[in-house]
Amino acid sequence: MPTDVIMPALGMAQETGKVLRWLKAEGDEVAKGEALLEVETDKVTVEIEAPADGRLAALRAGEGAEVPVGETVAVIAAAGEELPTTDETIGAVMVSEDSPTLAAAQVAAAAPPTAAPRRRLASPKARRLAAERGVDLDTLVGGSGPHGALVAADIPAGGPAPAPSAAPSGEDLPLTRIWGIMAERTTQSWTSAPHFYLLREVDAGRLGSWREVARERLGRDVSVTDLLVRAAAAALKEHRRLNAAWLDGSIHVNDEVNVGIAVAVDDGLVVPVIHGADGIGLGAIAERREEVVARARAGTLRPEDVERGTFTISNLGMFGVDAFNAVVNPPQAAILAVGRIVERVVPVDGAPAVRPRMVLTLSCDHRVVDGARAAQFLDALATLIEEPAGLAD
Repeated sequence: MPTDVIMPALGMAQETGKVLRWLKAEGDEVAKGEALLEVETDKVTVEIEAPADGRLAALRAGEGAEVPVGETVAVIAAAGEELPTTDETIGAVMVSEDSPTLAAAQVAAAAPPTAAPRRRLASPKARRLAAERGVDLDTLVGGSGPHGALVAADIPAGGPAPAPSAAPSGEDLPLTRIWGIMAERTTQSWTSAPHFYLLREVDAGRLGSWREVARERLGRDVSVTDLLVRAAAAALKEHRRLNAAWLDGSIHVNDEVNVGIAVAVDDGLVVPVIHGADGIGLGAIAERREEVVARARAGTLRPEDVERGTFTISNLGMFGVDAFNAVVNPPQAAILAVGRIVERVVPVDGAPAVRPRMVLTLSCDHRVVDGARAAQFLDALATLIEEPAGLAD
């Protein structure tokens, strides 16, 4: 019996996946568990393995194609089976302009000569939003998805989008999938979550000492971010409201403390997660952070690397930033923005002294947490940073 190769669901909210590259050609013999193709979602790029032994046949999605979750992208024929070729099956496939093996001419050849008018290309989420907002998809101009397909970010709050006006000359940058999803989610967070911010300047002197002691004891590098993950995890364990989420109109308090780290990559921004950060030591945090950041920059994050985050830290101190306000990573309740460590003159025991200082900015979703609870968490975190003796495991 032939075995279908389907587009898998690599995340709870995933609707489609993008075929980046076929690692096997049509007609190749494949073994169960062997890598067949690379697929990109909004969060990760992964290799999809062959579900059975046999011969790869009937490729139904070219490189660059956006395919709905659950759709068949190829078929594996068992020994002795004959299956239709790609040319005979291409008519039911989503094809990319960048796919020479599945060109538009093949689609035209497979289509009936008197095909009915096609409905406007749009993602399932875009259609759902359009229905909710009373927007006629056929009245919208353009689309930022593949082949001009409409995606959620293209759907206006109500009524059709105005025709584009003349714009200054310049270059249109290619919009990667990760950047597009980041834009959609930050817009959703900014427009739906009532943000508020708390700032706290802390003495980072003990943080530096803790880092040096940890480096010597562990025999490996330890970053400031590692220390902040350790301290934040301990504070979150005691102040669970900051470790919560806004889900389906209610507050969900998470049992696990899974701290995400915002990482800038060429395609946008990703947030790999250090799971169970409250229950592992500093060495394990540093090792895990090193692994996931390397995978993020190489574009090889796995689904489990980005799932189940409950709190996020964004550190821009290495870029010389003093302080900034971060956008909450939905559905999480809060995100911690960290600035650089800089020496300042401050009063110490009534006399001026030069001390290393750092500004923490806590962005919160007011639907989940109020100012008093957020302030208590930030105070606990600041105390651990200024006196981390109890965390130096």
